[in-house]
Amino acid sequence: QVQLVESGGGLVQAGDSLRLSCAASGGVLSMLTMGWFRQAPGKERELVATTSHSGGRTYSADSLKGRFSISRDNAKNTVYLQMNSLKPEDTAVYYCAATVRWEGRLRNEYDYWGQGTQVTVSS
Repeated sequence: QVQLVESGGGLVQAGDSLRLSCAASGGVLSMLTMGWFRQAPGKERELVATTSHSGGRTYSADSLKGRFSISRDNAKNTVYLQMNSLKPEDTAVYYCAATVRWEGRLRNEYDYWGQGTQVTVSS
């Protein structure tokens, strides 16, 4: 059973940067497509970014391109989300997710989820 634990969230100022980490256990990270999602209060959980098994292919939501980027270090069993130029509207709980699929863009395509880490951006 794959287990995911997010870390790195916190309170930051608008314009600041933050890097989230997702540590995976119970499986080989290179066998998994990884994704980051976020959910703001009263809103749907939305895709932030994904990374393929090898990290050779990444995807970011159009609205976040240029500010957010995903990366992975399979040797460390860790996936990262680098967030730059943070805005108050980025405030949300950020979730790490994993799937054995080669691709995953929808939340119901992911089989494993972390419990989330809170990111709060003040104006």
